[in-house]
Amino acid sequence: MTIRSDPMVDRVTDAFFALDTDFRFTYLNDRAEDLLERSRGELIGRVMWDEFPQTVETQFPDGFHQAMDEQVSVAFEIYHTQVETWFETRAYPSESGLSVFMRDITARKRQETTLAQHAAVVEAIHDGILTLDRNRQIVTVNDALESFLGTDREELRGEHVEVVPQLADIANDDAVDIGRAITDVDIGTADQRQLELPFSDGDGRNRIGEFRVVPIEDDTATVAIVIRDVTDRHEYERVAASLHEVTRWLLESDDPEEICAIAVHAGSDLLDLPISGVWLLEEEHGYLDPVAGTAGAHEEFGGLPRFHPGEGLVWDVFESGDVSRFDDLETVDDIYNPETPIRSELIAPIGTHGVLMSGSLEAHRFDETDVELVSTLVENTRAALDRADRERILRERSADLERQTERLEGVATVLSNDLKHQLELVADALGDDDENWEFPLAEESVEATLDRAERLVDDVREFARNATAVRTRTRVDVGEAIEQATAGSRLEDDAVTLERPATLRADYDRFVHLLETAFDDVAARSSGDVTVRIEIVGVDETDRPRGFALVDDAPERPSSPQDHFLESTADRDGALEGLGLALVRAIAQAHDWELSIVDDEETRIEIRDVTTLESDSATGDEAELSAHADTNSGTNEE
Repeated sequence: MTIRSDPMVDRVTDAFFALDTDFRFTYLNDRAEDLLERSRGELIGRVMWDEFPQTVETQFPDGFHQAMDEQVSVAFEIYHTQVETWFETRAYPSESGLSVFMRDITARKRQETTLAQHAAVVEAIHDGILTLDRNRQIVTVNDALESFLGTDREELRGEHVEVVPQLADIANDDAVDIGRAITDVDIGTADQRQLELPFSDGDGRNRIGEFRVVPIEDDTATVAIVIRDVTDRHEYERVAASLHEVTRWLLESDDPEEICAIAVHAGSDLLDLPISGVWLLEEEHGYLDPVAGTAGAHEEFGGLPRFHPGEGLVWDVFESGDVSRFDDLETVDDIYNPETPIRSELIAPIGTHGVLMSGSLEAHRFDETDVELVSTLVENTRAALDRADRERILRERSADLERQTERLEGVATVLSNDLKHQLELVADALGDDDENWEFPLAEESVEATLDRAERLVDDVREFARNATAVRTRTRVDVGEAIEQATAGSRLEDDAVTLERPATLRADYDRFVHLLETAFDDVAARSSGDVTVRIEIVGVDETDRPRGFALVDDAPERPSSPQDHFLESTADRDGALEGLGLALVRAIAQAHDWELSIVDDEETRIEIRDVTTLESDSATGDEAELSAHADTNSGTNEE
């Protein structure tokens, strides 16, 4: 039997709240808020005994601890002094806590007091009622019982009560319990007896009935049996307990797509919502992207659409932030697909993350019960997605901190080694007795050393920048960037050639700095003429990621920035060379690119995952870059 067999909680007015294993509130319905005179926001996450210390002296602690420790359901009646109300309290345990229902029985208590044995009969206007004489023969039957059993009252009058279990398909053991309850009440050993038993109604549907046996005073009848259909309440309890478990699954995951899949399938299995899906906001492009859907949704539509701003009811509800129910889409304007076979929809925002939408091929398919349960589901989903976001941010910050620490350690190493090398030069010179000795940084070498020091400072500043420091990316002509980088590097103007024209999107200044640093690394690895060929890769091949490669013929091979994160280059003729390929890698990573080095007959520094790279494939000849810079081009002379 599914939750859709009959309307459920629209007829269940019980106060309901849920506690975890530490007796902290995890959920309250509206009736519970009214009863406790506190809002969800004030109670969620707080211990019941702390918030309501007056309950410590009542049956609540003993009953709740028994239910939790023994994993058995408990029930007791309690009088709430502040609101002057009697409640029947039932607590149902699970591994994750307690589901507690409190039904207002004040009216019944008053009737029991003022009307004695007739109270139960007066209360049960809509319940099935039959009365028995001392021979257990049926005296009277009301309309509700006729409907329950699917038979005429005239066929029941005068029959022995055992006909009722037969018509209702009640198990033999349960029928025996009913007989005992009747005997206990009839002979006065009990004021009343109450049982909850499964039965079948007149249409053959499986139901749960609350059988209450009470004494009455009548000319012929001595006992009344009041039968209340509590199937909806039991179904509500089952769903509530299952949602406890679903919440645990949601909070155990840190993958947003997995969280959404759990939510969708929980809605399908528990709430009987076979056509459902979850859309999450794609923040970069600003649309709602489908990330999870039920099999029913895919079978009906072959997939779920993407919603852009202003498109359809889904986007409208997402912007409004309120759960919305549409009973008949044929009466609704501005729907996404006017030809849709969906007749009714229930759409619930998941905070600012996205929405959960359920649809039905029937009009008026959803009710307030569905709204309440779906609201609970999406609230738990929102909490799980919030937690996943926090975990992701924490991981990213931890990774950023590790990278920053690694960079700072590397910078310290470079500065320490290079400074130490320069001091050693001075110390060696001071210890030389040669009368022709000159200060090692005199004349032209002073200018060169200062220039190299300035280059190192620039490299350190660039290297220390966080990856998020990439400014707005613009369309960059690769040829122009190479020309500017060559002019600012130690390579000759005609040393660099570009395979073919290309463009990409990048932070222009940092891209030029990447190229200039790579060119300086090539120059540092060569004592004579050297050439660099820049190849465009992946544009014409579908099986390779897009990117570009710097291929040089310098005799010395570079150290991998992965294997040797930062190495001081001061041993190369005393030059403060900078951070080299470690800086190239840092700038590449800031753009979400990947760097690798292939060392063969030539050195190949390849930068991949440049998804915005485009090339003019009309020419396959290399376009030589001749940077005819003037005397103010800024080229460094060593």
